Amino acid sequence: MISRRSVLKGAALSLGAPMINRGRFSLFAQSETEYSVRTVDLVRRSTVIDMLGLLTLDYRKLLVWETDPGRFGQADFVRLKNSGITVFHPAVGYTAGDIYTESLRDIIGWNAFIAAHGDEFQRIERIAHFKQAKALGKIGILIGEQNSAHFLAVEDVNRFYDLGQRVSQLTYSGNRIGGGSSDPQDPGLSKYGVEIVERMNEVGMAVDISHCGDRTTMNAIEASRKPVLVTHSNCRALVPGSARCKTDEAITRMAARGGVMGITMVRTFVRSAPRVTIEHVLDHIDHLTKLVGVEHAGIGSDVDLDGRDTRVRPTRRFDLDGIDYAKKIYDLTEGLVRRNYSSRNIELILGGNFERALTETWAV
Repeated sequence: MISRRSVLKGAALSLGAPMINRGRFSLFAQSETEYSVRTVDLVRRSTVIDMLGLLTLDYRKLLVWETDPGRFGQADFVRLKNSGITVFHPAVGYTAGDIYTESLRDIIGWNAFIAAHGDEFQRIERIAHFKQAKALGKIGILIGEQNSAHFLAVEDVNRFYDLGQRVSQLTYSGNRIGGGSSDPQDPGLSKYGVEIVERMNEVGMAVDISHCGDRTTMNAIEASRKPVLVTHSNCRALVPGSARCKTDEAITRMAARGGVMGITMVRTFVRSAPRVTIEHVLDHIDHLTKLVGVEHAGIGSDVDLDGRDTRVRPTRRFDLDGIDYAKKIYDLTEGLVRRNYSSRNIELILGGNFERALTETWAV
């Protein structure tokens, strides 16, 4: 079992670097990047919620952690803690095989992992848990799935809610609920999909439409009595060729119902150009806040602390240029400061908006 006292001591040593260069900090070992006092203070005092934040994209390692929690070590926890993220929503999307069984195994695995590391992690299933995790120095895990195909019947929403699931993306690439963004012809939300949304509203499970096709996206917003979330997507106005990004019309309708959209840091959803940096991620936040207001902007990075390219060696790049994903929250916050967002508005973007929307959703 990890000693929480030793972890917090290690975190203090790694993040308690001396002030240098007139009010700037060098927070990370072997890094020359410096952050302003205001940036450091904002991250440390905020409940930072990454609504598609992954502990690891190495799914073999994740499976080991879930089946043998003792393999997760102190160094793993310290690295996650140093990221500045308070709450991770590490949802994955099962799209083939026995999706019901795989989703069930995933949630049971997370519950076992959290139970084995109760001094370091907290399952986020009630609103009070956000502040509780922050106050205790724990990392929150918000259990969700990126495909609702495991809801074989409407009653399964209740069953998975009872197991701790609090967010569910309606579709990944299309299912009997509705169409996905990759579908050539999005049929829209089905009658069964409407029933699933209604039951999710009833029990207090957040509806996520990140991967939904355009028609299903609009149908789901209209069908829901509670705020609908886009946990991880970007603005199609800035990436016209990306069906995975949301239209201004969808963003406007989402916001009108109280929803929040988490901006991603995956290259292909940020910009179609040879160079893509954190500045272009900030452009999406600017566009979103100008369109519907800062109250509807959040973070859904869709990446872990290592990035995607270093591990999978893809034929096309997914990572931003010039970024260390372990520091992404500090880089993003520094950018928001640089773009003259107020401290209060930065706190909302870092997590306050998602906390508000989930408060409205979970109040049943």
